[in-house]
Amino acid sequence: QVHLVESGGGSVEAGGSLELSCAASEDAYSRYCMAWFRQAPGKEREGVARLYTSAEYTAYADSVQGRFTIWRDNYRNTLHLQMNSLEPEDTAMYYCAAASTGSCSLLTRKMAEYNTWGQGTQVTVSS
Repeated sequence: QVHLVESGGGSVEAGGSLELSCAASEDAYSRYCMAWFRQAPGKEREGVARLYTSAEYTAYADSVQGRFTIWRDNYRNTLHLQMNSLEPEDTAMYYCAAASTGSCSLLTRKMAEYNTWGQGTQVTVSS
């Protein structure tokens, strides 16, 4: 069964850090692209960070560049998102996703390429 399960969300003050984890089934972890997306209340879901699993190439949304790091733990089939210097604007539900084909893009209009999603984990940053 293909699945992704996120964890690690919580509430922090601005400037704090959190690390999100996404436990993946073997099939999901072998997908060629994995990514983190987020959705704030009343807003569109947006891409945060993505990683090509074959070569570990990464990309980030401008809003998180330099503050967030995406990485994989191949021993535990887990995708991570280290989030530092958190801002209230980072408050959202964070989702892990995997794609078998496509452009491995963070663009909202390309989200349909991700065919496996987790249930999400909430991150709340207070000012």
